[in-house]
Amino acid sequence: MPKPPTKKSQSSRTRSTDVSSVDGEFGVNSNHRLTAEQLKVILGCEQILGYSFRDKSILFEAMTHSSFAEQRIRSNERMEFLGDSILGFVVCEYLFQNYTEWDEGDLTKVKSAVVSRETCSKIGLELGIGEFISVGKGIGSLNRVPKSLLANAFEAIVAAIYLDGGVHAVRDFLMPIMKKHVALVIGSGLELNFKSELQHYVQKRFGIPPTYLVLGSSGPDHEKHFQIAAQVLKRIFEPAWGRNKKEAEQRAAANALATIAGKTPPFAGSL
Repeated sequence: MPKPPTKKSQSSRTRSTDVSSVDGEFGVNSNHRLTAEQLKVILGCEQILGYSFRDKSILFEAMTHSSFAEQRIRSNERMEFLGDSILGFVVCEYLFQNYTEWDEGDLTKVKSAVVSRETCSKIGLELGIGEFISVGKGIGSLNRVPKSLLANAFEAIVAAIYLDGGVHAVRDFLMPIMKKHVALVIGSGLELNFKSELQHYVQKRFGIPPTYLVLGSSGPDHEKHFQIAAQVLKRIFEPAWGRNKKEAEQRAAANALATIAGKTPPFAGSL
């Protein structure tokens, strides 16, 4: 992870590479100046992102924390602001087009989880961008980058790709990542109103609410998992395990809904 130059090396910053004069191989169209060391860092970051910037200085700014930047406005904070909105748009568009049976509430829950700071930091860690973030002294290390910095840098990268290549480029970059994390969120037992949906269906058809049966539990008291099944009249549906009763009930409701629809229960099986 790049560190700020020491006083001894400060003068070397003036011996910079005018990236606007580097053509062909790098495809740069910027008037900003980067040192040879900074350009090396950017090329390494491009490799893990799978995207080559026409303007390398955009990516450098996206990877520059305010503690390192000579001026705060030259840090990645503005790009983080833009990237957050772009990320939200791309995820919303994907969910809207691919989950046509979901209502606004469920779409919002999944979108919120996918674009959360926690998920963005996980993505930053998965991509390995930590070693390319320029930070000031005392902030993180090569082996331990604060989660907040990873999340910020990822959002800034999203903005940088958008600014450099447009909406199609940023979609191409994000789609494989977002598909994976949408699937993880959905499979994690996020409360998507399965209980509410099952109750609405059952009450409309039979005039009574479903009930939930605790069939078993596992693990120590501080980390106990529960197995619960939804019951409608005398029919007991495929049970599901959860990290708590609330999660297990939601998963059990999802199993029941899937069975009613003639589909495979999504949370069937052992713990």
